Amino acid sequence: MARVLGIGGVFVKSKNPDGLRAWYREMLGVTIESWGGAQLQGETGTYAVWSPFAAESKYFEPSAKEFMVNFRVDNADALAADLEAKGVVVLDRRHASEQGIFRYVVDPDGTLLELWQPPATGGGARDS
Repeated sequence: MARVLGIGGVFVKSKNPDGLRAWYREMLGVTIESWGGAQLQGETGTYAVWSPFAAESKYFEPSAKEFMVNFRVDNADALAADLEAKGVVVLDRRHASEQGIFRYVVDPDGTLLELWQPPATGGGARDS
């Protein structure tokens, strides 16, 4: 069975994404990458992403929440199929790129969850 391996990232909506990036950089020492977020390196070579989105972003839809959680998974398509078979809302939304495969599900509280299967080569951070 496909499974979650860890947190891939946390994405938040902000009325002032540039200001929020600056605050995280200046107050917490977070290095903001050119694509607008940060890669937080883990000890095992994995990383999690933190990235703000514009408050009016539609990316988190159908969720009305101001955040989205990205889970790193071993097989995004298989996990999405498993979840759909169990009655979970799986969106008809799939993205594959050099950053990996992305699938989208909604939890019982209406929060959008992004299932991210990194590419076999490790992949880079994704654009917001």
